[in-house]
Amino acid sequence: MARTVGLGNQDFEVVRLERYFYMDKTRFIQEWWESGDIATLLERPRRFGKTLTLSMVEAFFLSVTRGEENYLKGFI
Repeated sequence: MARTVGLGNQDFEVVRLERYFYMDKTRFIQEWWESGDIATLLERPRRFGKTLTLSMVEAFFLSVTRGEENYLKGFI
């Protein structure tokens, strides 16, 4: 079944719950976390998913603090 593209949607929770098409950027969390950088600059062109990526990171870490295992399982 084809997924709908949620154009302009910047809330990862909505994208996840509505099962919109999403380019998987979860590896970003691991690379970013393991880099140990003090600050991270997300420099990308307009409409390139910066806000949605940060929303995904926020949702991921909130789920970890709530103890929700396998938060992204079944979505990606």
